[in-house]
Amino acid sequence: MIVIDADGAVLGRMATRVAKSLLNGEKVVIVNAEKAVISGSKKDIYARYKQRRDRADRANPRMGPKFPRTPDRIVRRTVRGMVNYKTQRGARAYKNLRTFLGVPEEYAEKAVKSEAAAPRKRMTVLELSRMLGWKGGE
Repeated sequence: MIVIDADGAVLGRMATRVAKSLLNGEKVVIVNAEKAVISGSKKDIYARYKQRRDRADRANPRMGPKFPRTPDRIVRRTVRGMVNYKTQRGARAYKNLRTFLGVPEEYAEKAVKSEAAAPRKRMTVLELSRMLGWKGGE
């Protein structure tokens, strides 16, 4: 089992490493998911994620892809985009992923700090989820 501390880690880079580990049959736990960093300007990041949330079917505007607002689910959904979850192998791999806000007691000592080269223009997943309308957390 691999436990990754997402504090300061670039989301896309971390997600690719996690996806590869999952496809190799390992179980992966991501803690501090809300502290992962998305690179780019805040305006562009928000516009991209907001467009995903607002997608709807023309025939029935209330239906459509459901995109999460909570930070742990945003991280989980990012990894899902890098695993072919519609195949049997990908679905089995995706079930081995756990994401958490903060650090649960059982993973406190096991957490491995993800190497982070944080870019200058950045936004945390927590900031993004608040902008998308998430009211939970601190």
